[in-house]
Amino acid sequence: IKEKTCNIACMLLRKLRCFHFKNYTSIELNFATQLNCIIGANGAGKTNLLDAIHYLSLTKSAFNTIDTQNILHGETQMAIQGYFLRDDKSYDVKCIVDRDQGKTFQVNGKAYKKIREHVGQFPIVLTTPYDTELIRSTSEIRRKFFDSILCQIDLNYLNTLIQYQQVLKHRNGFLKMNAGKLNVDRALINSYDKQLLPLCKQLYAGRKAFIDIFYPLLQQQYEYFVDAPEIIGLGYESDLDNAEFEQLFFNNLKEDLLAQRTVLGIHRDDYTFTLNNYLIKKFGSQGQQKSFIIALRLAQFACIHQALHCKPLLLLDDIFDKLDEQRIERLVYLMTQQYFGQVWITDAGGKRSATILKEIQADKALFKIESGKLMGNVVL
Repeated sequence: IKEKTCNIACMLLRKLRCFHFKNYTSIELNFATQLNCIIGANGAGKTNLLDAIHYLSLTKSAFNTIDTQNILHGETQMAIQGYFLRDDKSYDVKCIVDRDQGKTFQVNGKAYKKIREHVGQFPIVLTTPYDTELIRSTSEIRRKFFDSILCQIDLNYLNTLIQYQQVLKHRNGFLKMNAGKLNVDRALINSYDKQLLPLCKQLYAGRKAFIDIFYPLLQQQYEYFVDAPEIIGLGYESDLDNAEFEQLFFNNLKEDLLAQRTVLGIHRDDYTFTLNNYLIKKFGSQGQQKSFIIALRLAQFACIHQALHCKPLLLLDDIFDKLDEQRIERLVYLMTQQYFGQVWITDAGGKRSATILKEIQADKALFKIESGKLMGNVVL
């Protein structure tokens, strides 16, 4: 994995503005430098604010990647603006989505030629109630999780992944057009294969090397949250594990035509999570699964910090619904020791947030949201 040359020793999001974004007509928030608690009833828009920060970092929503569907109903355009401070330099980051004109991304008034160049400049880690899908759902969810880390810390990996997805899309389009045919344009399919296979091998090598870096961090985080002699495992499974993959790929064209898609390749990779050598999704208790998920996210935090030499923004959505008192206490302890940088917590009830705010000596703020409006902003 190539480490970016990045001197973001200190990175902060000082202000956030949203205009016609999801359920917000207009809102502006000035954040504390360490801990920000956002409280409000379910559906008020707490998570939407975290998603706006996700947009400013990764150029897209964490929940709905169709940009126009994040525009406030009845409106034609949305805008998200964030004011970052990085190594004493100010950055005005703006995302605008127009139903007709599409999406533009600017930093200090200058638009990117390719929006993906922005990824990794202001890294984040977001944990949500949907994180249980990392254990329980399909391989696609797990691939996206690990790819999201790799893309933030290695621009070459991001570019390779995008190229692979584009070539794969064209190859699958060819297979659909020629479904059921005995004779196909071999020269064209070979041209796709010559592009696809080197990209496939590069991604495989990147993912395999990454696991060696990530696994020790995952072990460390899990051991911190669990007082038990449990052995966790992280495996990586790929079609490319077979030394004869390339020949198998070429020989599989008939099956590809029948399936109307590319059957073998890096897009089928999966990651396995085990506890004492058993799959955690089948044999892990609810508490063990919750601990594993928070360990995954904190390992993500540690990995990005290690690679980019800066602490990513940490967004904890409804974290109190995931963890028991013991694990919450351990997470709060990390906050009191300033293990993290700038943190956001959403809380429907507000009681847990109030307790944490009292316990932690830090620059902190409390925001109350009701129906897409800021009803209170207290810097503590």
